Amino acid sequence: MGVAVSQPAIFLGHGSPMNAINENDYTRALKGWKKPELPPKAILVISAHWETEGTWITGMDHPQTIHDFFGFPKALFEVQCPAPGDGKLAQKIATDLPDQNIQVDQEAWGLDHGTWAVLCHIYPEANIPVLQLSLDKKKSLKEHYELGRQLNYLRDEGVMILGSGNIVHNLRAIDWNLNAKPHHWNVEFDEWVAKHLEDKNFQPLVESPLKSEAGRLSIPTLEHYLPLLYVIGAADPRDSLDYLFEGYQNASMSMRCLSFG
Repeated sequence: MGVAVSQPAIFLGHGSPMNAINENDYTRALKGWKKPELPPKAILVISAHWETEGTWITGMDHPQTIHDFFGFPKALFEVQCPAPGDGKLAQKIATDLPDQNIQVDQEAWGLDHGTWAVLCHIYPEANIPVLQLSLDKKKSLKEHYELGRQLNYLRDEGVMILGSGNIVHNLRAIDWNLNAKPHHWNVEFDEWVAKHLEDKNFQPLVESPLKSEAGRLSIPTLEHYLPLLYVIGAADPRDSLDYLFEGYQNASMSMRCLSFG
């Protein structure tokens, strides 16, 4: 496996699955991201699209590509992500964090579009082992954040932590024009989050994202916001914050992408 090099914790807004096959400012930014000089030994993804009872981690050596959507062009359903898994690493993580009672999934899941729709741009070779960690629907915001903190040690073992969701994700207010002007509450909440990220003042992001009207409109359901909590949990005081992309799509989504490392 070689020598471990500390890896970043990154959050990628993923938006529509069509971003996997379309070219736009966002996908060009992902393709152009200056990746770590030495590639990660594995990538642990927390995707908005795997919600479970309890916490699960994929443990199969050859995870399937899951097309967890409908109504999109055939070309999107033909996309495959042949990245390997890493059953030994999955079991190690479960063993390392016994209080989390992480269960290893051998067959139910795989790599959903929250994972492959971004990895196809940043690691198109698909030659790095990828694991997914599920979102336990019963955990509080603080408990998701605390699990992210417990996962921090993996970075120094050469594992990249990747959260895939959207800081703002409201399909009820969507405009199908990709470049539509963002709603004012989208911009307000996205900038509120960015300020706290830049100050490394994470507690408001954990404790009070829903206290404002902008926050409630931006997070009508939690699943796309939660991956961010894992990333800020896995961040380290010595990290610098870099933005891979800043912008909006479809009026009601923030596509902000960021890296701590």
